[in-house]
Amino acid sequence: MIKGVNSVIIWTEDVQKLAPFYRDTLGLKTSDIGDEFAVFDIGGSQQLALGNHSEVKGRSKEPNRVMINLDVDDCKLEYERLKAKGVQFVRPPSEDAAADGTIIATLQDPDGNTLQLFQNA
Repeated sequence: MIKGVNSVIIWTEDVQKLAPFYRDTLGLKTSDIGDEFAVFDIGGSQQLALGNHSEVKGRSKEPNRVMINLDVDDCKLEYERLKAKGVQFVRPPSEDAAADGTIIATLQDPDGNTLQLFQNA
């Protein structure tokens, strides 16, 4: 029986180039960073990892195939904090009609992977 999600890995061609966005810009807590892999604690026992992969080159060709939702207490506040750091948003914070008051903002990391700030109602 599946009990939950242990981790999510985002493959990249250059962990050293992508990791600072997750650590310094988003502010995720680093649990391990090396030349080929970076691991961030994202709550409980869950982790978000970045790893070098020989088959990944350049920006994501299908950035909407997978979206990672990052829980936040205040979506609008995080949006303003990240915008001030130069993060470009695809969607500013707005209430999701289908999600009963949930506020969502959508952005992309430097590799073009889609992330969402997710504030539950």
